[in-house]
Amino acid sequence: MPFKRHARPVAGYLEQEEVQHIFRHIDIQKPQGRRDDALLRLLYNSGARAQEIVDLNVNHIRFSRPYYVRIRGKGQRERTCPLWKETVQAIKASLEDRHVRFSDTVPLFVNARGERLSRYGLRYLIARRVAAAGDTCPSLLTRTITPHTWRHSTAMHLLQSGTDLNMIRSWLGHASIETTNLYVEIDLEMKQKALESCEKLLPKTGRKGPPWKRDPSILDWLSSL
Repeated sequence: MPFKRHARPVAGYLEQEEVQHIFRHIDIQKPQGRRDDALLRLLYNSGARAQEIVDLNVNHIRFSRPYYVRIRGKGQRERTCPLWKETVQAIKASLEDRHVRFSDTVPLFVNARGERLSRYGLRYLIARRVAAAGDTCPSLLTRTITPHTWRHSTAMHLLQSGTDLNMIRSWLGHASIETTNLYVEIDLEMKQKALESCEKLLPKTGRKGPPWKRDPSILDWLSSL
């Protein structure tokens, strides 16, 4: 039996400049700032779901080359995601504040009480960092930005950089390529470029309008009446 059809909302995402604004407003001279910087870098780098991020332990990160994180997603499917050197360095700095060894099986991110960070804690953390960056980037305050917004942002920026859809599907842990295809639907810039490339295929219209519209002297004369 087919599923009932329903309207599917357009996924929101952050522009690259908005992501940069958020990071510029994190004070990494403080332990809390170093934790938030590491968390948001990993969230953006991996495109992981909120639950996948908070479930990570320290030993899920490979701290030597090649850098990557092991993520357990929906249906207990496990995937690996490559990490940038800067992401790993930020995670190391955060763990050194906690005096944690890189091989320990302890939560990768904790709250102020030293307990594993929850999905609600992650959502609150993002809302706080977005609000702080909103002073210099007002567009951040026009919508609600959640952990899933960061996930959509990773997918969109990968797509805009020319990454293959099947690679993005694997990166995000989508079960079907059809889910990944939705990102193509919401990228207006890519649609505009596709439209411009097709526009040249059509012949120019032969209609030039009536003669009096093409003659400036007639238009000037009419304006002087």
